[in-house]
Amino acid sequence: MQRRAVLREPWYGHAMHRMLRSAWTWAVLVPTASALVACSSTPRSPSRSATPAAGRDGPGANPPPNLAQVPDAEPRVEPLRNGGPNRPYEVFGRWYTPLTGDAALSERGLASWYGSKFHGRPTSSGEPYDMYAMTAAHKTIPIPSYARVRNPANGREIIVRINDRGPFHGGRVIDLSYTAALKLGVLNAVAPVEVERLTHDAIRTGAWKQDGSRTLTAAAPAAREPAPVARSPVVPPSVNPPEVPSGTVAAVAIAPSEPAATGMADDGMPEPPRTARPIAMAAPGYWLQLGAFRERDGAFDFQRKVEREVEWLSPLMAVFTDRELHRLQAGPYASRADAAGAADQVRSALQLVPLIVERR
Repeated sequence: MQRRAVLREPWYGHAMHRMLRSAWTWAVLVPTASALVACSSTPRSPSRSATPAAGRDGPGANPPPNLAQVPDAEPRVEPLRNGGPNRPYEVFGRWYTPLTGDAALSERGLASWYGSKFHGRPTSSGEPYDMYAMTAAHKTIPIPSYARVRNPANGREIIVRINDRGPFHGGRVIDLSYTAALKLGVLNAVAPVEVERLTHDAIRTGAWKQDGSRTLTAAAPAAREPAPVARSPVVPPSVNPPEVPSGTVAAVAIAPSEPAATGMADDGMPEPPRTARPIAMAAPGYWLQLGAFRERDGAFDFQRKVEREVEWLSPLMAVFTDRELHRLQAGPYASRADAAGAADQVRSALQLVPLIVERR
């Protein structure tokens, strides 16, 4: 009978194994514990600086109707929070120290807006972000606060409630909700604005209302000319399209140049002047091109016609100057699918095939 040889592990084998396992455990646990201590002692960045939902930002696929008639935020005295969103914080290696007292603040700078990418996500105040409410984000105004924002280009003013932190881009002083940007007329591009924080004293005494009548008048869009019962569809002529950078075109339509319209509202008063912006100012995303014109006045005249035919598209439209052409475009949309859906609605309403352009 053969006996099998049994190889036994040396006496130090188990001890060495335990030592190695203990050393590996400490190597993992000690940095982890250090990280936990660091996290508990370091102020966190505002919630919106965390990684947002995937995809581009932009308007929702189906925004509610009549957003231009949403009332401004109604200022009221709310106690300023201690700590939380009002403590110093760091974003992209830079520290910000929010105001802690009820101090006045006035500044000028660029306004931007944020939309569907953050809709429903927590703001720095802990409240869910509602892109259709009259709110805004500011880097240092104490939370919660109310602010008057004025667009010097068109004279419009709005009142917003500050409940979030941002924007963290050079030169920008306030990030507006989608509806606030719509009412202020800054949906199509970053635009210069004036920001004024309303103090508790101004709210208690009603002093903030001293420009209230002008604010209400300026914030409301100009009245639209009622459309006739029967209207012939706008059909673009068959012409060769202008050159467009490769890889950006999904469809092409060129609208005819026409004489400038008078630009009068129903009350007989002239509407605010319309200006064409450089194409470089267009926000990134997907845009619908409704027409390209050699005459700027022709672009504005066609814009007015589209506003009467497709009212829901009105706040998204802008005229951009690109070399010798003036392009009437609507957007930006967060995805090509959103832009294509809007293009289908425009095609049905105007018998016009929009161009889809992506800007990065």
